[in-house]
Amino acid sequence: MSTPYTQGNPPPRQGVPALLGRWDRKVFATVAARRWPGAEPVLPRLSHSADHGLLWLGAAAGIAVLGRGVRSRRAAVRGMASLALASAVINTVGKRSVRRARPLIDTVPVIRQLKRQPFTTSFPSGHSASAAAFATGVALESKGWGAVVAPVAASVAFSRVYTGAHYPSDVLVGAALGVGAAFAVRGMVPTRSQLPPPGRAQAEAPALPQGEGLVVVTNRDAGSAGSAALVREALPLAEFVECGPGELDQELEKAAERGRALGIIGGDGTINGAAAVAVERGVPLAVFPGGTFNHFAYDLGIETFDDTCRALESGDAVRVDLGRFTPGPGGADGPEGEGSRPGYFLNTFSLGVYPELVNIRERWSPRIGGWPAGILAAARVLRHGRPLRAGVQGRERPMWLLFAGNGIYQRMGPTPGHRQDLSDGLLDVRVVHGGRWPGLRLLAAALAGPLSRSPVHAAEQLHRLRITGLEPGTPMAYDGEVVEAPAELTVDKAAGVLTVYRPQTLL
Repeated sequence: MSTPYTQGNPPPRQGVPALLGRWDRKVFATVAARRWPGAEPVLPRLSHSADHGLLWLGAAAGIAVLGRGVRSRRAAVRGMASLALASAVINTVGKRSVRRARPLIDTVPVIRQLKRQPFTTSFPSGHSASAAAFATGVALESKGWGAVVAPVAASVAFSRVYTGAHYPSDVLVGAALGVGAAFAVRGMVPTRSQLPPPGRAQAEAPALPQGEGLVVVTNRDAGSAGSAALVREALPLAEFVECGPGELDQELEKAAERGRALGIIGGDGTINGAAAVAVERGVPLAVFPGGTFNHFAYDLGIETFDDTCRALESGDAVRVDLGRFTPGPGGADGPEGEGSRPGYFLNTFSLGVYPELVNIRERWSPRIGGWPAGILAAARVLRHGRPLRAGVQGRERPMWLLFAGNGIYQRMGPTPGHRQDLSDGLLDVRVVHGGRWPGLRLLAAALAGPLSRSPVHAAEQLHRLRITGLEPGTPMAYDGEVVEAPAELTVDKAAGVLTVYRPQTLL
């Protein structure tokens, strides 16, 4: 007995207009009868490689590894997220809505036919949906990688008709659903191009064509030698200074004195020191992201060296805030503002479990690598740590974590992770209250977003934060650096004090 799923059944008219059915069969027969030079050894294999999304998983890995910068990694992740949504829609709704039999393959040459014929219903094409979803998702984040992926996706979609697996309308509808899935993902998680440009307060800065008048400092022990070579090539008239970690602060001071602008190659910790010197010396800062973590540069909108080079060429710059804590590292204790030099943070300041986590991670990472060390450190801290007791805004409380962000962190998916405005004058303050199950409390705080209150956590937007009653030896962390905290300190914002190069239009 034959069923609607049986290979070779004529396509039923129910749910498929007769005109569309005739067009489908006509185009299908034309493709089957026509000879396609060079396609026979390629398209069947390509179609098979896309089974279960394996082709796109490999493509995503290649984009993430071979791509330049965080934009390529975001493109790979967005492509796979779009594919996952398209596959879920096709397999749970699409295949069950129109129970259409697969086309007859008698007219398709045997050499083209798939070795294992699909047994699911024909409408719509899951392969085409996945291909279109992945290609569109990648293109929405990176036009360059989108142009690379699009021909492959189109070939996969066409291969489904070429091998006799689908009618043309199956492919077209599947591709449309895939494109829709990619845009649905963008609706849930905006691309960078959709977000308002960060650090919108424009600033005056000298144009430095080819880096003339720029002094760039790099830490030779920070693994940024390759990055420095790329910047040298792009800015042949700039002066470059290489130094060891113990010489960094001194060389930054000298560079700020003799240059029209100060350049820095590195991650957030290195850029932090350069930002403090730039503010104190009143010179603009050119940031070249070259470290393990480059959150400040990415939130500013600088993802590659080319972004900074374009801004230097035209003299485009913005004013941004710096987070500030007083007294700073090694500052004298005493009345606020007297005899104490402030410390600055580009991204975050924290007390509680995070500084402990950073300390353990730094001890283990030389042996087992950064990410494994971070996971093991988090597990150890959450298992053996104890809540911190401190006074916050005059109220003493136990807490697992106090976090202050330089600017309000917005949601980018399920957790906060991006700042739209680096000159908003606000601190994003979040407290995870003391109690049992610190891991669940931290997770609840991350998922809750920037504004929430519960017995587990609280979040507020403040201009100033006063912390008192810290025990001797309490660690505090800022931009990944860990130091001993004073007994009392004030956290606030230095509004618009840093001028940093950034192109007006981001590519």
